[in-house]
Amino acid sequence: MANAVTIEAEARARAGKGAARATRRGGKVPAVIYGAKLAPTLIALDPRAVLRELQRPGWQSRQYEINVTGGDTTRALIRDVQFHPVTDAPEHVDFQRLIAGQQVRVSVPVHFENEGLSPGLKRGGVLNVVRHTVEVYTDPEHIPDQFTANLADKDFNDAVRWEDLEGRGNTRAAIPRNFVVATVAPPTKIEVAAEAAAAPGAAPAAAAAPAGGARPAPAKRG
Repeated sequence: MANAVTIEAEARARAGKGAARATRRGGKVPAVIYGAKLAPTLIALDPRAVLRELQRPGWQSRQYEINVTGGDTTRALIRDVQFHPVTDAPEHVDFQRLIAGQQVRVSVPVHFENEGLSPGLKRGGVLNVVRHTVEVYTDPEHIPDQFTANLADKDFNDAVRWEDLEGRGNTRAAIPRNFVVATVAPPTKIEVAAEAAAAPGAAPAAAAAPAGGARPAPAKRG
């Protein structure tokens, strides 16, 4: 079974906007655990614990062991976080229960490696990331921390596709085709022209001709 991060929580007695506001006034973040055909569990979290996890990459696929004081321990995924519109502080967290053997849809981050070995990137190309995460179906025992995309052999216009990712075992992509995750794009013409002009020994640009292509009038003599 995949490793899980432990989060301590307190039970909440009541649901509703008023109860959630009271929880926030008490310095906690209201949250709920739902799913697995069980009644929702209302909990309150330390905001520091919530922020710590949200600041770590890959929290969408990370599993959590939620220990409720005086209650049960539940394994779950973070499904949604609501933020204050001004302060961006987390105001509510939704967790989904995980049941062994029951498949779940989860968003897994993609990690790109060996960018320094890519022939296209070494020659000024740009990595165009189409998907920073990939949604897959899998069971809780096999949720990957990340997928890995190896860029070592990627030249201009080469693509990284779903079937190129490492770590796909025991998962099924939510998109039923071999979709593109990223491409290596060549430099734009403007960038190439600028590099050529800046190169040592480059010929100076010709003076612009007058509008209409007319030659300048000869200077009048004495």
